[in-house]
Amino acid sequence: MGHDTPSRQPFRVGLVGAGYVSEFHVRALQRLPDVRIIGITDLLEDRARAVATRFGLTAYPSLEAMAAAGLDVVHVLTPPASHTPVALAALRQGCHVLVEKPLATTVEECDRLAAASAAVGRQVCVSHSMLTDPIFRQMVEAVRQGAVGDVLTVDVFRSSVYPPYRGGPLPPQYGDGGYPFRDLGVHALYMLRELLGPIEDVTAEFRTAGALSSGPNLYFDEWRALLRCSRGSGQIQLSWNARPLQHLFMVQGTRGTLRADLYSMFITRRRSTPAPKAIERVLNAVVESGQSVLGVAMGAGRFALGRVVPYQGLHTLVRDFYHSLATDQPMPVTVESARDIVEWTERVARPADAAKSTERPRRPAPTHAAVVVTGANGLLGRALARRLLERGERVRLFVRREPPIEIRDHPQVEVVLGELGDPSAVDHGLANATTVFHCGAAMFGPWPAHESGTIEGTRNVVAACLAYGVERLVYVSSLSVLHAAVLAGTMVTESSPLEPHPEERGAYSRAKVEAEALVRAAVADKQLPAVILRPGHIWTEQGPLLSPAVGMRVGNLLVMLGNPRLLLPLVHVDDLVSALLLARQADVAPGSVFHLVDDDPMSREELARLYCAAREPRLRVLRVPISVATTVASVLGGLTRALGRPLAPSPYRLRSGVAPLRFDCTKAVQELGWRPAVKSRTTLHTLLHPRA
Repeated sequence: MGHDTPSRQPFRVGLVGAGYVSEFHVRALQRLPDVRIIGITDLLEDRARAVATRFGLTAYPSLEAMAAAGLDVVHVLTPPASHTPVALAALRQGCHVLVEKPLATTVEECDRLAAASAAVGRQVCVSHSMLTDPIFRQMVEAVRQGAVGDVLTVDVFRSSVYPPYRGGPLPPQYGDGGYPFRDLGVHALYMLRELLGPIEDVTAEFRTAGALSSGPNLYFDEWRALLRCSRGSGQIQLSWNARPLQHLFMVQGTRGTLRADLYSMFITRRRSTPAPKAIERVLNAVVESGQSVLGVAMGAGRFALGRVVPYQGLHTLVRDFYHSLATDQPMPVTVESARDIVEWTERVARPADAAKSTERPRRPAPTHAAVVVTGANGLLGRALARRLLERGERVRLFVRREPPIEIRDHPQVEVVLGELGDPSAVDHGLANATTVFHCGAAMFGPWPAHESGTIEGTRNVVAACLAYGVERLVYVSSLSVLHAAVLAGTMVTESSPLEPHPEERGAYSRAKVEAEALVRAAVADKQLPAVILRPGHIWTEQGPLLSPAVGMRVGNLLVMLGNPRLLLPLVHVDDLVSALLLARQADVAPGSVFHLVDDDPMSREELARLYCAAREPRLRVLRVPISVATTVASVLGGLTRALGRPLAPSPYRLRSGVAPLRFDCTKAVQELGWRPAVKSRTTLHTLLHPRA
């Protein structure tokens, strides 16, 4: 362990909070011989039980119940706003406390904790765990030994990603606008203080880049803070969009620079020398390259030998905390030392809280009966909302982000902001609904995005429709739910077989298959008044015309797999909106399914030729036989299994995606009275006719 601890009864430990970081606290505790984990509790009992089952622990319904089993120490692993009340409750139970960062959200809470700790004679330690990270300690020691001379500036860059959201109550990072800085900015603050001395001033800015990697609900995902400290200045940059993930420190001084890569676990150094500057630059580059290679190799070796583990700084801090308890020594990080970090953290985070509240005001509960449109910021949802407003209807939009101002501020519009995967948000959004047009779904991204936005979203919409007695749910499904591989060359109707291998078709198709099944089951088992629409490829004159169904763009190439004469199942967005409105009123049986494809199709090759001639003459079409594509996919699939990550679509997915299908939409014509007004091929020829 690195410390000699006196013999005593093991510390009995309980954990409050079963989120992401709890796993690493459990692993750190399991390495200590003088500790026994009593159990874990969380407001979400299922989450506590999952962690308990994974690590062979006991899940308790509350801190009080866990304390009754006998506790000496409590680890507080809850979101920041609850740190103080949970820590105070643990102190009242006579326990020492280790609190995750940040200690609190106000300096007054810090003072309350300090007073309560002194009153009951129990210790409080704060998990500023990066202070004990081995690479950071190595960097601090090098600075103290004069490796860079007098320190002038320190720059920190960290990119991150949150665990995927799969549905259910929204995680804390999607709550307050300032949560990301409270979560990661706090680390940078106390690390910069260690290098530059007490913080004297902080200015910050934050913005929403909105890249897919950050998750759709992380409101401010790009942060920058400038610090003035007693011994120099610092800069913090945090990003939830930049890839690859990095955690870098750059220390610049009067005689050199240090660069520390905390993820790859190495440090490099550049020195000022008496050599000519051109030679000095070359020497430093060569030396730094060698240091990088050697450092990565040594770090990998330490990791392979078990000398370094994930979250090594946390493991070390937990060890030091228990050693301090056992030997009656000062805490590794005291409440007093964390107090000013809390103050500076909040100076950055609170303006973001206020900005999010201003930009995303909390709307009152819907009171008027209204037609609800989910996914109203998408192509179809926007067009549907505009058509409903033209008809004079009251419309409620359920969206992740504010819609365009001309729609948002319309007197007949209500806006409910929320995530489809969040059951409470969907329930709120569908209150008093008369009709629900469920257009929302995940269109791209990893599987968790589809699981949350499409499957759990549909589950939540169905539940709310049943709860509020909605007169009709019009659910927008997809033609990708069909068993394309077996239907190739046939006329496809609504009774054609569904995809039996959705896991082979990619995340979008898989999620749509499962979501449509949820609607069908609710119709059969609970008499849900739903109609299911399966549109073709939706297009509009203002949108991108070269969709993945036509080909994949690679630079100036449009890669087209399979038969270029494959007919595209197109439907114009205005015609689809008409079908949605007809499905709302039609006297059809619940659970009725309708295919919606224009009767004026065109081939992929024809569309690509017209588009390139009219808009991008430099774009060239590369035709790849499907046999070649599936062979390549099979080879990459072997690498996928070896590496544990997908490298290419499956051959089955590729064959299904280019299967020649013809769609019979007679049912929509006869039962809905749907007749597409826009002839896709004719309209696209007019739109893309080459200039003379």
